[in-house]
Amino acid sequence: MFPGAHANREEATYAVVGAPLDISTTFQPGTRFGPQLLDRVTEAFSDYDHHTDTRFSELRVHDHGDIRPGDDAEEYLEFLRGTLWDYQQEGVVPLTVGGEHTVTVAALRGLEPDVYVCLDAHLDLRESYAGNPLNHATVTHHALDVVDTVVLLGARTGSEQGWERAETDDRITVVPPEETDSWEPDFDDEAVYLSVDIDAADPGFAPGTGTPEPFGLDPQTMHEVVRAFAPHCVGFDIAEVNDRDDGQAATLGAKLLRAFVFAHASGQQ
Repeated sequence: MFPGAHANREEATYAVVGAPLDISTTFQPGTRFGPQLLDRVTEAFSDYDHHTDTRFSELRVHDHGDIRPGDDAEEYLEFLRGTLWDYQQEGVVPLTVGGEHTVTVAALRGLEPDVYVCLDAHLDLRESYAGNPLNHATVTHHALDVVDTVVLLGARTGSEQGWERAETDDRITVVPPEETDSWEPDFDDEAVYLSVDIDAADPGFAPGTGTPEPFGLDPQTMHEVVRAFAPHCVGFDIAEVNDRDDGQAATLGAKLLRAFVFAHASGQQ
């Protein structure tokens, strides 16, 4: 159980949903362990948040547990989509813990936001990778089937075709790492979905991820972004944490998930 997530489903405002999908990882596998790693490191965290003067255990967070995948990604994403949609219909904000970044596709299909904001090292604009249209490198491509606007924060690598598409499609905004800390959201009443691919962080801070990319974001910038966007969001996820470090990536991911809940709850009051 995610520490502090003690609420029953009937009384929940937020739900932590584990999605340990690990099918299409192309370099360092291990994202199947992401949810349990976040659970483990969070045990050491203080319940209290001084930014909002609130306690995580009092914010009505429910732990759904993990949705275990089989070997059919499309079937899994459809089941996950339905689960997250159910929570939305109940007035609950789903917090998905991956697993590879492909799980975000299910969340976008289920929640149907207006805007997709992602902290990510990669553009993820491929239509397929290694012949697989549901690869973790295709997430933004699928997002554009659902949302009106995509904002990629901290992106610094992608295919030639991906960069060309990002430059010519006016629905896409790419904010490089050096500009991310000064970029401010302006979404009015639009529904936003926020995804954090942990590889947005420089691997010096979070080496436990499948495809690490140098010259990335520092944790403080990621924390500020999550807190700024949270009040606008209908859903949130952490993806691409694996077991290839000593808990650095999981610790950062867990802290960002909790920061989202604190800021969202404070902004909605």
